[in-house]
Amino acid sequence: MVTLTLHHAVFQVDAAIFDLDGTLVDTLGDFGEALNRMLAELALPAVAPAEVATRVGKGADYLVLSTLKHVLTQAGRALTAMEIEALNVRAGPIYQRHYGAVNGRLARPYPGARDGLVTLASAHLPMVCVTNKPTAFAKDLLRQLDLLTFFSHVFGGDAFERKKPDPMPLLRSCDTLGTAAGRTLMVGDSANDAKAARAAGCPVALVTYGYNHGQPARQVDADAWTDSLANLSVSA
Repeated sequence: MVTLTLHHAVFQVDAAIFDLDGTLVDTLGDFGEALNRMLAELALPAVAPAEVATRVGKGADYLVLSTLKHVLTQAGRALTAMEIEALNVRAGPIYQRHYGAVNGRLARPYPGARDGLVTLASAHLPMVCVTNKPTAFAKDLLRQLDLLTFFSHVFGGDAFERKKPDPMPLLRSCDTLGTAAGRTLMVGDSANDAKAARAAGCPVALVTYGYNHGQPARQVDADAWTDSLANLSVSA
């Protein structure tokens, strides 16, 4: 057991679960580049970074479909639901191909993210990464940024039958760790992370600098908020 302190919040925990995009790593550049390459291949207009940020966190399927709908609306192109679905079916593999090519090239760890991981690792606290990004992309990204070794497991959006905000990924992670949900801290940046944690029975802390679908993280129901993971401190 480790006593973890974050500002005025104190947690008694046996393990921690970390989100990836918007929590540990700023991947907005990768998302934007892959989406715009996809859109160019489909002869559609580019999307601005600010628009991409509001769509991150719910998995690639949502990201691609919501982006397609946005650019079509902006371009004044009215497609039927069937036409949009057909376009989406084409777009998905194109996006995945381009994302695989750019994954990690424009991404950077957030200031303080490594410091927080080092603090928890120094206390021998088991950690897993749970993200809606495909597992292979998540592992490759963490490996490129020299963060992979902090985690005993990395579970992507394709690891389980359901993704966050469903509690399944967190509950399965707790099973893997052999820890109780109530003693496993979820650290994320969005309502998706908080909802999954609440449903699973995990305590939850949110960073304030992430994406959270364009909404302030401090408006989300959580147990603690922080501007930097460097603010994490532990004691036995």
